Amino acid sequence: MADARSRSRGRQSKSRPKAVKSGRVSEQLEADLIQKYERLKEELKSAESALVAFSGGVDSSLLLRVAADVLGDRVKAVIVDSPLFSRQEIQAARKLAADLKVDLMTVQVNSLEVPGVVKNTDQRCFYCKFSFFSRLKEVAREIGLNKVLEGSNLDDAADYRPGRKALKELGIYSPLAEAGLTKAEIRRLARYIGLSNWNKPQAACLASRIPYGQPLDRAILEKIEKGEKIIRQQGFSQVRLRHHGEIARIEIDQAEFRLWLKPKIKEKVVANLKKLGYRYVTLDLDGYRTGSLNPPDK
Repeated sequence: MADARSRSRGRQSKSRPKAVKSGRVSEQLEADLIQKYERLKEELKSAESALVAFSGGVDSSLLLRVAADVLGDRVKAVIVDSPLFSRQEIQAARKLAADLKVDLMTVQVNSLEVPGVVKNTDQRCFYCKFSFFSRLKEVAREIGLNKVLEGSNLDDAADYRPGRKALKELGIYSPLAEAGLTKAEIRRLARYIGLSNWNKPQAACLASRIPYGQPLDRAILEKIEKGEKIIRQQGFSQVRLRHHGEIARIEIDQAEFRLWLKPKIKEKVVANLKKLGYRYVTLDLDGYRTGSLNPPDK
């Protein structure tokens, strides 16, 4: 561990995380994070070979990068191409995988052919994950890889995530969570090892913008994706367009409310969203937060 710690300090010269309160506290936190990093590498080493479900987000990017460092050519990345995922996110993921120099494959899964997904009950995520990862297990078996890995982290256990049950039933492995890594720690490690997307805003599937009970269809998903692109083009970093029929409820970071009030920004967004078919456009004054469409008791 001492050698690992000294190597870590040497590598931090260009991107050392900011100190917290005092040198002693900072050093202790850093030692704890290094320990988790080493545990992550041990978890991946035990897999021997793996197929990594890759979305291009910071979690799966860190997982893929460390898996490639540990397993070399015994790891492959896979992108699931589904109508539930933004075209922009898929394109960005492909570019990042190329930058990481990891073999990448794409698996087509039409989630809109899965009745449990289309009905959009509060168990949608279970049916969606089950369909995705059942297919990925088949792919891993076909190409001779031992395990399928995905990027859930320790914080995900606190959110409403029916999909976690599917992962457990299928035996899908979540090394970041097993190593005890939180989202904040994952961002720090991603920055430390030089990942360009270490501070990328959190993303989620397009279905998460639609209230439970409203059936999913491709037209609504495409409408949401176009609407969020319109908003991001005005300079907003974290965006959710929650689809409530003829109402578009916009969630952005509260720190960016000032940008919304700038001349012509609000007018341009509202006009363009109405062209997509929304009759009313509202700004949610609670701002962006995960799980705003979760069931009230979850």
